[in-house]
Amino acid sequence: MEPSTEADSADAVAERLFGAVLGTVDLISTFLGDRLGWYHSLADDGPATPPQLAERTGTDARYAREWLEQQAVTGLLHLDSDGADDERVFSIPPATAEVLTNQHSLNYLAPIGRMFGAVGPALPRLLDAYRTGDGVSWDELGDHAREGQSDANRPWFEHQLAGALAGVAELHERLARPGVRVLDLGCGGGWSSIALSRAYPAAAIHGIDIDAPSVSMATENALAAGVADQVRFSHGDAADLPADRYDVAFAFECVHDMPRPVGVLAAVRKSLAPGAPLIVMDEAVAESFAPDGDELERLMYGFSLLVCLPDGRSSLPSAATGTVMRPSRLREYAGAAGFDEFEVLPITDFSFFRFYRLS
Repeated sequence: MEPSTEADSADAVAERLFGAVLGTVDLISTFLGDRLGWYHSLADDGPATPPQLAERTGTDARYAREWLEQQAVTGLLHLDSDGADDERVFSIPPATAEVLTNQHSLNYLAPIGRMFGAVGPALPRLLDAYRTGDGVSWDELGDHAREGQSDANRPWFEHQLAGALAGVAELHERLARPGVRVLDLGCGGGWSSIALSRAYPAAAIHGIDIDAPSVSMATENALAAGVADQVRFSHGDAADLPADRYDVAFAFECVHDMPRPVGVLAAVRKSLAPGAPLIVMDEAVAESFAPDGDELERLMYGFSLLVCLPDGRSSLPSAATGTVMRPSRLREYAGAAGFDEFEVLPITDFSFFRFYRLS
């Protein structure tokens, strides 16, 4: 095979980036359909013409028509009946409905569109932060990002967390003890705490988060789930946790966001009863950096560039960890925080995540 010429290489890069442009259009269009209720209306109320969809959702018919046509062209929606512009009837196929409307499905991806959609308004701030070393916080990204992150993990907590923890015998036995006290650090929208309460109904669970709107969201979710008597949420900093109180602590996908992870981990360690573990769930990135990474590595660097690293630098001083927190980095943090033992738990096939036990 002859070596690639410069022109061939440029063509390949251009083709790749053009594919990325199409993917970006698809992602942002799903953000519109999700936030405007268009997907849900098609799934719940049936096929519609543009005026019918607009009337159902309180939106503009001309914009609805453009979106419906684009969705049919890109293959996410189906054209049931052709005709004049506003007479075309569109429907949502079952597969699209599952991925973009079923918040309990492990295939639910609408929240990813929300996450990246939230980045758009923050781009001027991100540009400034990249020049100055400043940060952009979750609070600045707003509810689209906050809800997107919470809803993306919800199905995995609902369907997979209980089984994953039950597969680690010592941990399962500890969590099943009557009156066990559980800390959910960085609880976000509370779905992890709710899942823990359902798996271990004898446990008393305390969720804490530094983001006040997330705590309010978690409280509402627990009330709706009927577990408010078992789960409580509070707004605060881990530095204020009481000593020797918890029998198990969890940190679900939050350590890499922390400006000062060692300080937080040290505070959690002091809040644990003797011998109690901290279970950290974080991204299952590669053991070490290498170019030409796989799709997971590429996705995690995307989140890091646009969301997690800027958030981590929004409060100084900052460790500036970013989403791509490799096991060796977490091990360093754990040792500096006073944990003597560090192990990767035998939990696999849990979305994009790896579980660690610190004690």
